[in-house]
Amino acid sequence: MKRRIETTTSRTAQWTCLCRAISSLEKNRYYKSNDRLALSLLPGFLRQLLRIPFTGRLFLKIAAAQGIYEYVIARTQYIDTVFSQALSNQFPQILIFGAGFDTRALRFQEEARQTRIFELDAPATQKAKIGQYRKRHLSIPPHVVFIPIDFDRESLPVKLDQAGFNRDERSLIILEGVLMYLQPQSVDQTFHTIQKLAAPGSEIVFDYIYASVLRHENIYYGEKGMAESMAKTGEQWHFGIEKGEIGQFLSRYGFELHDHRDSRELEEMYFKDQPGRNVGRVNGTHCLARAVRI
Repeated sequence: MKRRIETTTSRTAQWTCLCRAISSLEKNRYYKSNDRLALSLLPGFLRQLLRIPFTGRLFLKIAAAQGIYEYVIARTQYIDTVFSQALSNQFPQILIFGAGFDTRALRFQEEARQTRIFELDAPATQKAKIGQYRKRHLSIPPHVVFIPIDFDRESLPVKLDQAGFNRDERSLIILEGVLMYLQPQSVDQTFHTIQKLAAPGSEIVFDYIYASVLRHENIYYGEKGMAESMAKTGEQWHFGIEKGEIGQFLSRYGFELHDHRDSRELEEMYFKDQPGRNVGRVNGTHCLARAVRI
């Protein structure tokens, strides 16, 4: 029997795009994102609906786990910054795993003219994204390469070699909202492959969930609602990392932790006003990590 992700656009990719679209319409500067293209990737009726004041926030209040909207906003800004820095530092290659409806290749296309951007994702989701780009008359830059792949069943090195990836050049590798959906053996295989493919000085940025979340320990803010939301999507979580073990995890694959942010630290970065008051609370199940290939 085929899995849902093989035949249908990823619901989590759609959900992330929806959050970014709602954020792009926000008036509150702490909630407003720079992803001006996310709204364009949504169906026409939904775009019109979201333009009605408070509609997006009301929908999220009903359908989303506590703090997940804030987390998507923080994660997007954090990875946008890493992406922009890689371009400023003249990284020749960027790999986006499980790209979903990520729009960075278009949003940063002026700065990225000298950088090849490889987008990897399940065929159904990637096809839907390209279709939306064409439908909205959004031009795809020539330096963007789309690679359809099933991470659990297909060879990543073969796919990248076929697409013209250069193993001797520095790369920025992005796994945004990916690891938790993979089986543990697939995560291990993916990171071992990245270890072989990434030249020294390459960077990786990704998010992950705590392993305790998979055990339903309900320790963190928004955890219970998050588990219920995932159960409804049919796209289950399978992989997590124990709290405090991210450094050891990365060292197994030749990477050194450069930066790490949990929910409290993301709140400090993105949801603190001038008097130091917290204006948004981030879902506590996820963390962000940035590391360098040594």
